[in-house]
Amino acid sequence: MNIKKLSFRGFKYIYSKVPRLCVDLLIKNRKGVLLTKRDIPPDKGWWHFPGGTVLMGETLKDTVHRVASEELNTKVEIIKFLGFLEYTEGSGFGYPISAVFLVKPINKIVGGEQAKEVNYFKIIPEKTLPEVKRYLKEKFNLR
Repeated sequence: MNIKKLSFRGFKYIYSKVPRLCVDLLIKNRKGVLLTKRDIPPDKGWWHFPGGTVLMGETLKDTVHRVASEELNTKVEIIKFLGFLEYTEGSGFGYPISAVFLVKPINKIVGGEQAKEVNYFKIIPEKTLPEVKRYLKEKFNLR
């Protein structure tokens, strides 16, 4: 199947009417949990998991690998599926529901166009999306 991104206008229209399936990448090591700081709307200036929308024709695994390449300039090994994260606070466009995958980077991570700043945290930074903050507190006991 041909994989194609929507125009921004089409994206906003469709996802104002239905939930949006996404993937989030969780990378955890001795330095902490990796978060990226968004450089573009929505949520510009906020820390979050690297992630993105599943495109028509993509599998969840395909999306994980595309997001790792686009947002972190790396390849990843998928370790396991961790569950779902619902973004209910109304930030962003529509109602994203993310499939969260624990992944291991294969090479060095470098921020991408959407989020140049990338860092590992053992303590959740102040400007972290509320849903990500809650997830890290509940699943990993981070504060």
